[in-house]
Amino acid sequence: MCLAVPGRVLDIHERDGTRMAAVDFGGVVKDVCLEYLPDLQVGEYAIVHVGFALQRLDEESARQTLELFSELGMLQEEFADPWEAAAGEEAHK
Repeated sequence: MCLAVPGRVLDIHERDGTRMAAVDFGGVVKDVCLEYLPDLQVGEYAIVHVGFALQRLDEESARQTLELFSELGMLQEEFADPWEAAAGEEAHK
C-alpha cells in the first residue's frame, strides 16, 4: 500500500537544482521533493505521496492523521524496510 502521509518539514535544502526537505513522519525522517509546494517552510506540515509534498496541512490535522495511522499500524507498513519484513515472514514459516 502507498499512502499519502502528513509530515513536518525539518530542513530545506537543494539537490541537483531541486528544492528538497527532510520531513518527519512521526519519527521516520525521509527526503521529500518540494517542487509542487515551492513556498513550504520549515515547521509547516504537508501531505506527502511517493516522495512529493502535495498539499499544505495544518498541524492539528497532521497530528490526528499520524496518530490514527500509527494506531492502525499503517505507518509501520508504509515505512518498513521491505527486506526486513520479508525476513520476518520467512522466520514465521
